[in-house]
Amino acid sequence: MSPAVPSFELLPGAGTSPVILHVPHGARAVPPEVRAGIVLDDRALERELDHIVDAHTAELAERAAGLARATPWRFVNRLSRLVVDPERFPDEREEMLAVGMGAVYTRTTHREALRDPAIDPEPLLERYFRAYARAMTEAVADRLAATGRAVIVDVHSYPTRPLPYELHGHGPRPAICLGTDPFHTPGPLLAAAREAFGAWGDVGLDSPFSGTYVPLEYYGSDARVRALMVEIRRDTYMTEPGGPAGPGLGRLAESLAALVDAAGAL
Repeated sequence: MSPAVPSFELLPGAGTSPVILHVPHGARAVPPEVRAGIVLDDRALERELDHIVDAHTAELAERAAGLARATPWRFVNRLSRLVVDPERFPDEREEMLAVGMGAVYTRTTHREALRDPAIDPEPLLERYFRAYARAMTEAVADRLAATGRAVIVDVHSYPTRPLPYELHGHGPRPAICLGTDPFHTPGPLLAAAREAFGAWGDVGLDSPFSGTYVPLEYYGSDARVRALMVEIRRDTYMTEPGGPAGPGLGRLAESLAALVDAAGAL
């Protein structure tokens, strides 16, 4: 049985663009069969979604794509990260397992029970996680074949105040946090991001969140795949938690479009 909402969507861009805007955490949808395994009542679940969802990031990516000179490709998760988190390692390499938030979460943002901790994650991994990973790998392979390179720009947001689940919440919380990887984030890409978001005046590096997403087939081995995570502090564009977007969203779209243009030209 397929979920009522498609798990993910690849929205085509220009054939000449190497850029993929990746939006993994922007959705709230939880299929009924997955909802049945979550122990929160409906009100508590909605509140958890308010905290955990990177609200309005799919719209941000859409607006930026419309402003860019060459339309980037967009890979958008249409299901909540409470179903599976496609950006986690699916095994013991994942540090967030320490707080019950590996690829399949068993704890909430406030470290309360989300699922039975004895749950077998394999059915969810097989049904949702691996299909997502295969599709993202194929999207990157397609950009490599078409342009000789792929540039993944991860689009995220994070709360103004740290939540209890954060392992590194004690560090700086700039308006824009750029997450990097020592192999996949070359200096020119990082410099382009700093310039694109420079008008925000507060651009930090790898705090409170670090790293960026690269499909495992290419991770640490193929330098043609470049990647950068853009984490946006939520008070810059929305009412927290889970509220409407404000005028900051339009300004952010302009900045993200500038990054897309620069990344496509590197």
